[in-house]
Amino acid sequence: MSSLISLDGTQLLKPLVALAGWTFVQETWMYATRIPAIYKYNVSFDEDKVKHDKHTKIPLKVQRKADNYNNLHEQPQVFYAIAIVLTLLGDTNDYTYRLAWSYTGMRIAHSLFHNLVNEPNGRFALFTTSSVILLGLTARAASLLFCK
Repeated sequence: MSSLISLDGTQLLKPLVALAGWTFVQETWMYATRIPAIYKYNVSFDEDKVKHDKHTKIPLKVQRKADNYNNLHEQPQVFYAIAIVLTLLGDTNDYTYRLAWSYTGMRIAHSLFHNLVNEPNGRFALFTTSSVILLGLTARAASLLFCK
């Protein structure tokens, strides 16, 4: 597979590792806001009450950090799998590489927007754009795998 830019066979793993790293940034942000809120709002640690208290006592702007952390364990898992498949297939095309970085960038942008603004139409636009990019990467993997 030819490339317009110089790529070795592991370049597609860079955006994968970057997004995994971002997930840990998001986790840190979640705990940095959630732990103080748990004490500030007297959230019970009783197992029968803790879930209810977290959702009723902690402000939504704090809860969004946890919601976004959970989001990063949903669709991005497909991205991780597809990036690994494309790497194993030896895809070194620059457009594949650019799509992978675009997906990572859109997911980070979505996280920031979700955490800081949380306007539904903007979030939907960012999510949809990242989904279309992931669809393109999946189609690329399928074409390399099934259309030889």
